[in-house]
Amino acid sequence: MSIILPTPNLPKGLDIPQLYLKQPTADVPAFRPIVVPPADLERPEEVQEEEKETTEQPEPPKLKIPVIDIQMPLPETAVVVTAVTTAVIAVTTTTITQSLFEPIKKKVQKQLQSKVDAWKKKKKEKEISLTESKESEESSKKNK
Repeated sequence: MSIILPTPNLPKGLDIPQLYLKQPTADVPAFRPIVVPPADLERPEEVQEEEKETTEQPEPPKLKIPVIDIQMPLPETAVVVTAVTTAVIAVTTTTITQSLFEPIKKKVQKQLQSKVDAWKKKKKEKEISLTESKESEESSKKNK
């Protein structure tokens, strides 16, 4: 006796093409090397030193005080203008705001003082009423 196994009819496999991937590459930045001379570098004896062009700075103006014989350096114009402008603005602002806030300050002080006076008056009345009630309680206890 033999067993007959059916053989399945399978379709042919798909033809998948092989993919080839390139290796990744990196774009590394390259910098020009910086050459730092050593600290004890000197020029060779046969080489002469180059002459540098020097621009002379004008001497800052000075104020001579004759009595004590001292020369004081004067500040630059821009510094003086800035200082004067700042001082003028500060004085003007203070003067104007003082004249604006003085009446407001007086009114607020007056209102606060009236509130404080009213509070003191109520406190005094409470103290008086408390002492009167205590006295009346004591006198009622004595009468009993």
